[in-house]
Amino acid sequence: MLEAVADSSEGLTITELAGRLGIGRTVVYRLVVTLEQHALIRRGSDGRCRLGLGVLAMGRQLQPVVRDAAFPALRLLADAVSCTAYLALVDGGESIAALVAEPSRSDMHVTYRVGSRSALEAAAGGRAILAARTAGSRPLDPPWVMASEDVAPGVFGLAVPVQGVPGLEASVGVVSFREIDESDVGPRVARAAGDIGRVLR
Repeated sequence: MLEAVADSSEGLTITELAGRLGIGRTVVYRLVVTLEQHALIRRGSDGRCRLGLGVLAMGRQLQPVVRDAAFPALRLLADAVSCTAYLALVDGGESIAALVAEPSRSDMHVTYRVGSRSALEAAAGGRAILAARTAGSRPLDPPWVMASEDVAPGVFGLAVPVQGVPGLEASVGVVSFREIDESDVGPRVARAAGDIGRVLR
């Protein structure tokens, strides 16, 4: 129900929700009332259901879980390859940088802001996610995707999808001002993506 409401920019009436979910109006009404009590859904004066502010609180609670699980692997990766490392999550047709680790010792590195967005096709992180969608359950060979002009002109990227975590579309990647040696960096990014996937399962 929450997914159906979230996918509708105009909100949905109880009748529309019942139709989309294929269940009776009475059941939908009871569910809406329960979700309203937890501030996960709100009904406007027009009778349409929209997401409530309670989902923001849930999102804030999720962020530390993901951060605590993924950041140690990102930090090790950034320091090992002297590149900025990141975890990207899917948000609609875009990837969003959810976590970023910059190398501890580097004369020059790419600064990548948490919350940065790009179209899935535009950078290595999003392309890795698209490659995983296309591959389905088959492993990618090689498991990484390379991109030049990644994020910005003169920036190179390499990313690996995080797989095996139900309900999560994500990738781990690195960005650099210099060309990336995929034979060295690719396996390291793949290892970090695997480590993060195992922790998040």
